[in-house]
Amino acid sequence: IILGLQDLRNQIETRPEFMVRLMAIDGASAEVEADIREISQIDFPVSTFDLDLETLRTSILGLPAVADVGVRVKQLGVLEVMVTERQPALLWRTRNGVQVLDETGIVIGDLASRTLRPDLPLIAGHGADRAVNEALELLRIAEPLQDRLRGLVRIGERRWDVVLDPDLRIMLPDDRPDLALERAIALHEAQDVLNRDVSALDLRLAARPTIRMNAGALDRWRQIKDMVVETGN
Repeated sequence: IILGLQDLRNQIETRPEFMVRLMAIDGASAEVEADIREISQIDFPVSTFDLDLETLRTSILGLPAVADVGVRVKQLGVLEVMVTERQPALLWRTRNGVQVLDETGIVIGDLASRTLRPDLPLIAGHGADRAVNEALELLRIAEPLQDRLRGLVRIGERRWDVVLDPDLRIMLPDDRPDLALERAIALHEAQDVLNRDVSALDLRLAARPTIRMNAGALDRWRQIKDMVVETGN
């Protein structure tokens, strides 16, 4: 009797209307779609009774690039996977290479070279991925300097340097760096300070901002000083 019931159950579960014959993936890039198919490990055709949709959904959510996913069986034997991917927001340079981050700081991929995504801003430094919200705000404020902006560097896991071409840094404080950067840009717009012979604009102490001259400017200053001394003699 038990064997007969098992046969009857198998006959029901494998009826054509209960069979899933293919998987349709919507909203995923080609790379993510390939990853989904690889981890799914589904041998089609398969009965709907043998599909664990919740386990499948959990596995797909484990992919770094996937923010959300819905899984359901549609008519005509189609397993539909609806994917919402995380959107690239930043590149993070580390000792191990360049990684792509979303707006929350989650790593969603790797790049062989920064030049592959010139459209994305660059951050660097240990712990930079844990301060992505602050970095994005600083990048927004730095838009007037976009043509010279190389990126942001996290210093000591507590503050940022804004790096500009050619070899110029705006050193921001750990407290309210956004206000400090706004002041730096206002100073530049008023006095063109960032276009001078400057290697760094140090704003770590709000009451005592400091401008550091580059090596060429220092040499010229020393030459002028020596000439003045010789003339005085």
